[in-house]
Amino acid sequence: MATKGPPEIAIVGAGIFVKTQYLPRLSEISHLFHLKAIWSRSQESATAAVEIARKHFPGVECKFGDNGLDDIIRDPSITAVTVVLAGQNQVDISLRLLKAGKHVLQEKPAASCTSELENALSSYKSISADAPGQLIWSVAENYRFEPALVECKKLIAGIGKMMSIQVIIEGSMNSSNPYFSSSWRRNFTGGFILDMGVHFIAGLRMLVGCEVVSVSAMTSHVDLTLPPPDNISSVFHLENGCSGVFVMVVSSRTPKTLWRVVSLNGTLQIERGFQGQHGYLVSLYGADGQSKTSFFPFSGVTEELKAFINDVSESTLKKGSQYVAEHRLSFVEGARDVAVLEAMLESGAKQGELVHVKKF
Repeated sequence: MATKGPPEIAIVGAGIFVKTQYLPRLSEISHLFHLKAIWSRSQESATAAVEIARKHFPGVECKFGDNGLDDIIRDPSITAVTVVLAGQNQVDISLRLLKAGKHVLQEKPAASCTSELENALSSYKSISADAPGQLIWSVAENYRFEPALVECKKLIAGIGKMMSIQVIIEGSMNSSNPYFSSSWRRNFTGGFILDMGVHFIAGLRMLVGCEVVSVSAMTSHVDLTLPPPDNISSVFHLENGCSGVFVMVVSSRTPKTLWRVVSLNGTLQIERGFQGQHGYLVSLYGADGQSKTSFFPFSGVTEELKAFINDVSESTLKKGSQYVAEHRLSFVEGARDVAVLEAMLESGAKQGELVHVKKF
């Protein structure tokens, strides 16, 4: 594989997220890598993405169908691939690419369920054992890279022992949302709750710095234009002894994203907002009654792509030694997000029975 100069990467997938997020964000950091190819199952979709990409990456090649995917798999100059496909297909294709010696950044969710996660991790282990160097399998969970959440993780340490946590999500998944008619999300176990929910669980787990051990949840299906369930209310218990609530409505007239941690010596709140640009408003309420607020624009997608490309470059340079990749991107972190939501959905199906979260 090439070791000189910036790594050559390919994008597998050419859907909405590639066109509206990956390509614009990658263009901001285009000095770090060469984009060699974009692949899609259909020629039409691949061509449309390549046309957008060529403004910033004039040499990008268009690949499609089984032959196009084989070209990427067999191309020794491509060291890393981002996999941005339907949730049902990502793991299989990621494993094929890893087997071919490519580093992979796969979009969330890590997998559709914990049994798929277990199989994926054991396949990854055996592929890694046979690989000459370290193979990176990352899951793109941009919330772990949002500056607001990174900053709040530091602030939480200063407000004492946690007493209560609230995560309130009112989504806006209606017919005006580009992802509303995405067929794979509708045929996915857990539907939009799992696909969207992993973000908010990632934010929660990162903020509290410990794992969710058990949950009890109620689910319902009210908006029949959405796949079931479209509402979930859950109590969760953390390994540090604190408990909290996670409430998610897939489609609401009043969109809201909120994490609130009430501790002995203060309260920290993160709420999605708009101040000339989209981002998070962070409010810290101290024991003295004083409050401080600051606003952090979104930049998680750019930061996670930068981290992955840096991992790829570093691991190529340090071939002999064990390079430690960014843990926030690790497949195991993505697996833990899915495991929490799967436990909530299982509890909901059992009318609120307590369910222990599968450990990864």
